[in-house]
Amino acid sequence: MRFRKTVIFGSAALAAIAAIPLPLSSTLAETAEAEESAFRQAVKFGFSGQEIQGGVMLGDAPAGTQSLSFDGQPVPVDEDGKFIIAFNRDAGQSAQMVATLENGQTVRKFFNIAPRKWKIEHVNVARRSGGPSAAFMARRKPELAQINAARQVRSNSKGWRQTFVWPAKGRISGMFGSQRIYKGEPGSYHSGVDIAGGKGTYFVAPADGVVTLAAKKPFSLEGNLLMIDHGMGLNSAFLHASQILVKEGQEVKRGEPIGRIGATGRATGPHLHWSMKWNNARIDPILLTGPMN
Repeated sequence: MRFRKTVIFGSAALAAIAAIPLPLSSTLAETAEAEESAFRQAVKFGFSGQEIQGGVMLGDAPAGTQSLSFDGQPVPVDEDGKFIIAFNRDAGQSAQMVATLENGQTVRKFFNIAPRKWKIEHVNVARRSGGPSAAFMARRKPELAQINAARQVRSNSKGWRQTFVWPAKGRISGMFGSQRIYKGEPGSYHSGVDIAGGKGTYFVAPADGVVTLAAKKPFSLEGNLLMIDHGMGLNSAFLHASQILVKEGQEVKRGEPIGRIGATGRATGPHLHWSMKWNNARIDPILLTGPMN
């Protein structure tokens, strides 16, 4: 009887156990794989933008990042792990980004930077020799000091995270990166994009920022020069203005009028020269705005 009771009880217990939905081994494997995949994603970089000369990329740092460096230079990270980097007009074929995590481990990202075909014009005349005069350099030196000081400003602006808009609309009369070659000797390349426009036409802030330089009198080359810091080392410069409508230290919003187009400084006609830099890298504004509509 004891044996029969044991058999009956054991059968009922087995039936009850069979009715419980236990996870199958395949489900456990899938769960482990999903967790592993999520972990791998958390410790990877995320990027948007173009891996190209003159290009800009917005990034997401790996979870637990303590510090970032780009080709050995420190890169600041926002509270949510976002950051920005850029490639100079003459950047080489490769670059490296390193994130150091809380546990001391490092995560690396290697970039293969695509070259660009710049507009190159060969001129069959010799480049002007002799260099600038002493009188010109005496005037130019304090202007360069102001420009360099403005580029060192690091505001808390979040403009770098925005989609940039064109500061003015019109015919593009000069492309970023274009260059003349004088009998085999290269001249300086064009550092921004030129937008032809009528004198006095308003131009606006392409993104939020803080005014870091508003020339009180025309500079020798740039004319009435306006510079804006968009945060994280990204800044804009607007040259040849007929009038500047904002003051140094002022916060501006994307789309807000900040000046009027002119032909001050070294300019052959009314136009807006818009140039951008991220730290020391000169970048192409068109890659931030897209084509003009």
